[in-house]
Amino acid sequence: MATRRARRRERLLDAALAEFTSTGYQAARIADVCARANVSTRNFYEEFSGKQEVLLLLHDRVNDLALRHVRGALEKVRDADAVTRIGTLLDTFVSTVTADPRLPRLAYVEAVGVSPELERQHQAWVTRWAEFIAAEAARAAEDGAAPDRDYRLTAVALVGAVTGLLRQWQAHDPPEPVAGIAGEIKGLMLAAIMRPA
Repeated sequence: MATRRARRRERLLDAALAEFTSTGYQAARIADVCARANVSTRNFYEEFSGKQEVLLLLHDRVNDLALRHVRGALEKVRDADAVTRIGTLLDTFVSTVTADPRLPRLAYVEAVGVSPELERQHQAWVTRWAEFIAAEAARAAEDGAAPDRDYRLTAVALVGAVTGLLRQWQAHDPPEPVAGIAGEIKGLMLAAIMRPA
């Protein structure tokens, strides 16, 4: 029973991802999500309080997936130089969130401005990613590859730049090459971190 319910929940989340990124979150209807998942609306409300809860879960899932992949990749190059580590961080992040073009659309378009709760979650992830980038910059400074300074604001600006580029990537038809987006982000990050204090 628990396994069947877990599968049904995943079907609903997958269907919501498809519906939110094709129809758009605001226009998406719970009945259409349920039809895609082949479950009843009663089953939907057994799992979720409403459409916003599903969006919160999916937004969290995109970021958590990327963070897990980035941490795993950096663990493999833990003794590498700063440029290699920053390159690995960015290549892994970009490849993770662009593997399914719906992910950046959900995280950087559909989840924007929906509600105060979504904005709080988005800001929490911006802070988390900025702290992660600032820690890598501080590590680069310790190794003598970057100046010793406070990287907090630089990291926040870089998160914004990455978000903007990925928003552009998902909106472009045909899509920009992923390697070009990754290269642009990498160049921006290295220039921002390595610039003189």
